[in-house]
Amino acid sequence: MKKLVRAALAAAFAGSLAPAAVVPATAIATLATATLVTAAQAQPAAAPDAFVRQISTEVIDSVKADKAIQGGDVSKILALVDAKVMPNVNFEVVTRSAVGPKWREASPEQRQKLQAEFKTLLVRVYSGALTQIRDQTVEITRSQPVANSSQVIVQSEVRGKGEPIKLDYRLDKFSDAWKIIDVNVGGIWLVQSYRSQFAQVLGGAGGIDALITRLVDQNKTAGGTKS
Repeated sequence: MKKLVRAALAAAFAGSLAPAAVVPATAIATLATATLVTAAQAQPAAAPDAFVRQISTEVIDSVKADKAIQGGDVSKILALVDAKVMPNVNFEVVTRSAVGPKWREASPEQRQKLQAEFKTLLVRVYSGALTQIRDQTVEITRSQPVANSSQVIVQSEVRGKGEPIKLDYRLDKFSDAWKIIDVNVGGIWLVQSYRSQFAQVLGGAGGIDALITRLVDQNKTAGGTKS
């Protein structure tokens, strides 16, 4: 499973933002579900596990009920991801974590561009995967606080055809609302995985600007392809 997830993430950053062509549908649907199941308007009073359980059911059911999304309607897919997923991701934290120490060297303008392009990258990855969701359900297996922090890790399993796939969600509270800051799919933390890929670009002479250019180019390529 780890190899499949790494292949999907590497393909996305390398420019092949059609994940279903890279790895089996089950793994890609899981990659999408990993972020989708924590997406919706945050409920401050809800426990993290209850939050994940409620939202996972709502979002997956909405995908199953929409034939246009299953059929690959790009506009509807992008609208769903933008409306349901992205408002509930703390993109400053996610992008800062993915960029690593170089984030401190970035200007406010560079940080803004990095966040915008990284968001576009993730939207494309998840959008391409949504059409693969069919009969998956999510079961919460455990919730535990992270020592010396306000973070909580909610563990779950995506169940459908085949062996269940384990997912861990790292959540943190911002202004009394839970936000997703990373997801572990099959043993791989996604933000950490992107951090490793980004480091290869950041280690070159171009630094932050080179990473921005790379992301812009890949997003333009993805935007120009037909789903």
